[in-house]
Amino acid sequence: MTNLSLADLAGYLRQLGEGALITLELFLASFTLAFVLGVLIGVATLSRNRIIRAAWRVYASIFMGVPSLLVIFLIFYGGSAMLAAVLGEFGARIDISPFGAGVAALGIVYAAYVAELVRGAIENLPKGQFEGARALAIPPFIMWGRVILPQVMRLALPGLVNVWSFMLKETPLVSLAGLQDLVAAAKIAAGATKEPFIFFIATALVFIAFSAASLWLANRLETRLDRGQRRAPVRSPARAEA
Repeated sequence: MTNLSLADLAGYLRQLGEGALITLELFLASFTLAFVLGVLIGVATLSRNRIIRAAWRVYASIFMGVPSLLVIFLIFYGGSAMLAAVLGEFGARIDISPFGAGVAALGIVYAAYVAELVRGAIENLPKGQFEGARALAIPPFIMWGRVILPQVMRLALPGLVNVWSFMLKETPLVSLAGLQDLVAAAKIAAGATKEPFIFFIATALVFIAFSAASLWLANRLETRLDRGQRRAPVRSPARAEA
């Protein structure tokens, strides 16, 4: 039996709730950054320019091969110095917070994976989509925004859901840089009360709830993106033999 009073338990659970909100904000901000950068990079990698393609290979090799935690530490501990070197002439000094370092690191790392998904989806589109848009003299901006990218999102959605899930599970790494997120709050509560089972189980349940909500949203989005898609009729074995 635990020796925690109801008041103490309520206080620690409130801290877990605040940490969960920070975790959710960090995750949504970093995924948004990864998605936007990934789409832009994925489209850019289709260029025939050798410099752009070489830069993509270097970028992908680095951030797909380096652990996310190392990137978080590099940005958190070295980002301020790098910005000072760049903006020092203007007298600007920018201190990078753990939250900012986490968003930047996770966004940059997972943008490489999103870019690869987008690039592969675009290459799998029928060439007639591009040729038809050009034949109709559709402006490039409208062609990409209204014709190409909606189809790309439908093809890349399963991979994007995987990226979403991986990023959600990696957000606690930012707590090692000092962010007071859900895992950090659980660790503090467990250490202060000597009741790690209660708070770590509560933390696990929160992440399970996040994952369940993510799967529900992914299914709703898949249904929406599949609207208007013609599906092949299912043939019964008897009809097939006939």
